[in-house]
Amino acid sequence: MKEQGMREHGGNLDLAQQRFGGRAEDWIDLSTGINRMPHPVGEVSARAWSALPSRAEIEALHRAAQHAYRSNAPIVALGGAQAAIQLLPQLAPRGRARILGPTYNEYAGVLLAANWDVQEVGELDALAGADLAIVVNPNNPDGRRFAPKDLLALLPRVGRLVVDESFADAVPDVSLAAQAERSGLLILRSFGKFYGLAGLRLGFALGNAADIAALAAMSGPWPVSGAAIAIGCRALRDDDWATATSARLARDGVRLDAMARAQDWRLVGGTLLFRLYETPDALAAQEKLARRQIWSRVFAREPAWLRLGLPGSEAEWTRLGEVLAR
Repeated sequence: MKEQGMREHGGNLDLAQQRFGGRAEDWIDLSTGINRMPHPVGEVSARAWSALPSRAEIEALHRAAQHAYRSNAPIVALGGAQAAIQLLPQLAPRGRARILGPTYNEYAGVLLAANWDVQEVGELDALAGADLAIVVNPNNPDGRRFAPKDLLALLPRVGRLVVDESFADAVPDVSLAAQAERSGLLILRSFGKFYGLAGLRLGFALGNAADIAALAAMSGPWPVSGAAIAIGCRALRDDDWATATSARLARDGVRLDAMARAQDWRLVGGTLLFRLYETPDALAAQEKLARRQIWSRVFAREPAWLRLGLPGSEAEWTRLGEVLAR
């Protein structure tokens, strides 16, 4: 597999503004899978901004994450799930990596840059024999899910299995976080997507003690900010908000699917944070939305695919509906 220049991502609002104008605050950015109704940030103490985080504070964040992810496995907080991805090539000697795709493209890019032998495969069984196997569950961008038992069955057949659960918060039954202490298993979690606070740059890795110790050593003594600790501790223990948000996202996904059907777009898949549709012409659909400052995600390798995150406020839903109705 060869790296294909700069990698595509959602959230590239700079490009949208260059092409279609408007200020960042004028846009509804539906190109990401980030919850547009974020957890309330609340007050953050002056000390959280001015002092280096203490070990006790970082451990409190770890315990809050273990609570949210229903796991007692060793855990380390990092600057987003992306920070864990950047460190993956250093966890083991270079070898053969297999990635279940199509999926989030940073895995291939990071591993190729570290001179790993990287192959994308289309089925779970094809990961067998890899030194490093990567599965995103639920998958981005098509929402494909894999049963925990099927992933665990793969463990003895690979050197290390990395399961990226960045979109699993609203569907905890798919998570292997409770099993993360098993040898050869590493779980990555994103805080920013479900909690709608991607700018905080917070994520976690859960795994066996040796892997987590290695990641902690590589990430240094202060891997996350004091503000991230304060906000993360509150949000990760707010079970009522998480339950209500999961229910709202489920309802909103049905609502968005109905709007897409009216456009004759076919649902390919998705998660509770984004939907993927097959359209007659995704670039034309993206431009139609962008002319009213609504940004979406398209894919060079699948020119019919359009991915939309879920609008947040009722005003955003109204604006999207009006644009689609034109």
